[in-house]
Amino acid sequence: MTTHEFRAPSGGRGFEDLSSALAPLSLVERVRAIREAIEGRLVFTTSFGLEDQALTHAIAASGIEAEIVTLDTGRLFDETLEVWAETEFRYNRSIRAFTPESADVEELLARDGAMGFRHAVAARHACCDIRKVRPLARALVGAAGWFTGLRVGQSAARAATAFVEIEEGHGLLKISPLADWSREQVADFVNREGVPYNALHDRGFPSIGCAPCTRAVRVGEGERAGRWWWESEAKKECGLHVRLLVAADAAVDRAA
Repeated sequence: MTTHEFRAPSGGRGFEDLSSALAPLSLVERVRAIREAIEGRLVFTTSFGLEDQALTHAIAASGIEAEIVTLDTGRLFDETLEVWAETEFRYNRSIRAFTPESADVEELLARDGAMGFRHAVAARHACCDIRKVRPLARALVGAAGWFTGLRVGQSAARAATAFVEIEEGHGLLKISPLADWSREQVADFVNREGVPYNALHDRGFPSIGCAPCTRAVRVGEGERAGRWWWESEAKKECGLHVRLLVAADAAVDRAA
């Protein structure tokens, strides 16, 4: 694995010092500190959910250099496409789409059918791999840092999310500036700053992915209960975040 050299804003030892330094800062200050600390290309992958919209706003407000990209799976909600367009207009920047290879999608559909991912976890993972994981790998080529909207409160698998950690699969630093924020803090920030957001959030969708794989949550359910709802609660990861997928698999093994 190729790693990068990092320098913390305080002149400390590295990304652990950077992670500690971020805690007392505002979101915009965190984004600026990350840019100052990490040399090289920074990429933010947005799915246009509430957390990602807050991060887009912070990146724009900070004035830092960072690429904003999205993974267009070909199965996004119309409401997601609407907020995508609204976000580009609001912040006067183009958000580059990385899409699955057409040959891979054709092979997947021929093998598993249009909705085969609901019949087996392996089939769902294959769909996520083609539509999300492989495009992500292309988006992160040559990047030194990867911004994500992960928070510890999103699920049990995400409870160990750190501000900064090494993402060994891509040989870079994964940065989660919202790691310690609650859902309420994110919503307050979005409302206060007038950030455009997905209309589905007002209809009971706290977490939004592909249309066939996302439903509104019921009273008392967790934030990600509406994602792949036909599967075990512990399996609610798509493979973009390798450590989280491993943690989810381990939780299932322990429960078996």
